[in-house]
Amino acid sequence: MAKTTRKLLGELVVPVFIPSALFSIAENSLIPLIPASAERLGADLATASIVAGILMFGVLFADLPAAKFIALVGERRGMLFASMAAAAGIVLVGVANNLLVMSVGVFLVGACAAVFGLARHTYIAEHVPFEVRARALSLLGGMFRAGGVFGPLLAAALIALGDVHAVYWVAVALCVAAAVLVYTTKDDRAANEANQIRHSTWHITKREWKKLSTLGVASSFLAIVRTARIIGLPIWALYLKVPPGTATLFIGIAAGLDLLLFYTSGQVMDKWGRRAAAVPTMFLLGLTMFALPLTTDAWGILWIGLAMSIANGLGSGLIMVLGADLAPPDARGEFLAAFRLMIDGSTSMTAPILSLAAVTVGLGFGFVFFGFISIAGAWLMWKHIPTFIEGPKQ
Repeated sequence: MAKTTRKLLGELVVPVFIPSALFSIAENSLIPLIPASAERLGADLATASIVAGILMFGVLFADLPAAKFIALVGERRGMLFASMAAAAGIVLVGVANNLLVMSVGVFLVGACAAVFGLARHTYIAEHVPFEVRARALSLLGGMFRAGGVFGPLLAAALIALGDVHAVYWVAVALCVAAAVLVYTTKDDRAANEANQIRHSTWHITKREWKKLSTLGVASSFLAIVRTARIIGLPIWALYLKVPPGTATLFIGIAAGLDLLLFYTSGQVMDKWGRRAAAVPTMFLLGLTMFALPLTTDAWGILWIGLAMSIANGLGSGLIMVLGADLAPPDARGEFLAAFRLMIDGSTSMTAPILSLAAVTVGLGFGFVFFGFISIAGAWLMWKHIPTFIEGPKQ
């Protein structure tokens, strides 16, 4: 089985893993520049924030239409189109001489991220057997994490060399490289003929509502807490007046630990079942959310950040694994589109919730709220994973 597993995962390197890493690095190198680029074009702080938020609006807008598009052209062509269209969007952002053109480019990048994400998610759900699926998707999750780490580092390095615009052109080159790699792989259209649209996404959402209202909600809770961790650690460091250099270093160390654990998560889920990773991940994330407001200095943030990374790393790829496991064979794309819309929509709520807590009951209570959300998600995972997902085959 070990040789078969290596072969199956090896077959995904060129068509999925490397293109995903390249696309993620490109996207994450662009994101930190969006507010500054908007400000350069005359936007004030509030307007620059709105322009940056258009990226997520593009994702949410494209989540559902992406299912129909991918069903029509196939996962491979969907990734190819998304890579090239994202490159065009980045060009628009780079050459924009007004906020409208820049906003169109940012929106296009977000929409393409939704198409690319759904295509690769559907591809693995369709082509990888259950026994290896968690390892495949945890590796894909590792590509996301790599992009989140190396994208901003790449941008920082290019800016340090004195050329901000080089970030845009390197990001374009990365998207084109991803498209070239996808283009060289076998066309998957024939394999998908049986899964062409036969139901609307709305019909599938109603038909599969029990899955979406239980494990879909639990996955949304996990997405919310993960986002709270990403934006919450630097905000809490700012609240404690930790020097920015120290905060960035400590948070980066924690992110590195998270990155090291991504394959372990897949091994745990494939060997002992999805619940073996899901419940500890959400329970431990909940505990760390409760503990974060108790920290009073940079070292406390480091230790909590490391604990969060261990918890989060154990669940690398978990949301994608659950989505793939739950997706019905006759409508994987449509189900995953609805599933991903729930996740993306929930993620977009995290910052407003934290901001509301900060101006009303206090920032610390916001983290406590996310702690309860995480514990509730752990309970939903424990209760409903055995109902909808088969266990590992021994």
